[in-house]
Amino acid sequence: HQHLTTLLDREVLETTPDNLAGHDVVFLALPHGASAEVAASLGDNVLVIDAGADFRLESPNDWAAFYGTPHAGTWPYGLPELPGQRERLAATRRVAVPGCFPTTITLALAPALQAGLVDGHDVVAVAPTGPSGAGKSLKTNLLGAELMGSASAYGVGGVHRHVPEILQNFRKLGAQAPTVSFTPVLVPMSRGILATVTAPLAAPLTTEAARDAYAAAWADEPFVHLLPAGLWPQTQSVLGSNYVHVQVAVDQAAGRLVAVAALDNLTKGTAGGAIQSMNLALGLPETLGLTTMGVAP
Repeated sequence: HQHLTTLLDREVLETTPDNLAGHDVVFLALPHGASAEVAASLGDNVLVIDAGADFRLESPNDWAAFYGTPHAGTWPYGLPELPGQRERLAATRRVAVPGCFPTTITLALAPALQAGLVDGHDVVAVAPTGPSGAGKSLKTNLLGAELMGSASAYGVGGVHRHVPEILQNFRKLGAQAPTVSFTPVLVPMSRGILATVTAPLAAPLTTEAARDAYAAAWADEPFVHLLPAGLWPQTQSVLGSNYVHVQVAVDQAAGRLVAVAALDNLTKGTAGGAIQSMNLALGLPETLGLTTMGVAP
């Protein structure tokens, strides 16, 4: 993982549990399956924030189906914008940081699910991202020479490991039997995600009414901004920041709601979200250290 700006040094991993117990906060940024053993060696007084996938999923069956290893358990989920999640994070010493795609797609559709504008079935999400969002494995398709000047889909057909996490979030937002067809797209930019999420309308709806629902949902959120009407999210606008830009419209001919969200996968997508959750767990101001605006005009 390269999502975190603060990584747990290999030397720290090899120290004794007694030494580790002296740390107030430990961030884990390890391959899936590696966090549970390290976390188990840390005292209950240590705040452990895992940027990997090990503790995100509540269903052992989902974990087994997508990761193929024993399920380590479930920790409070580090997405404060979900209902009731701030209270859970304020009372925990273990946090599972969300995946970058689930964060983007969930925040794109959350107000519509909460307001009953859509019911969560037949959701389609297409999300271009840079190679930092596709991982850091040494793969041919992630090489600069292969990536520049090209765009390609990957994880197609419901096999991406973030699918069960997205559906889990939809259920937390009120969807009874959600379905999602998710396709990530690798594009030649170093960082960022732009997710276009569509879903059938639950009842006739105008764009103005949809925007009203989104405005109400995000009015008090420090990091999620509904853009003015007619202005659509751009990845460059959130580059280097913990902010999420969202826009929504209704495709009347297709009978579908269309929501678009942009974030930086290396900040709100993981590292910024980890710091945001840490602030809540430590009783600090939620925005502490995270108010940097996007660096593009």
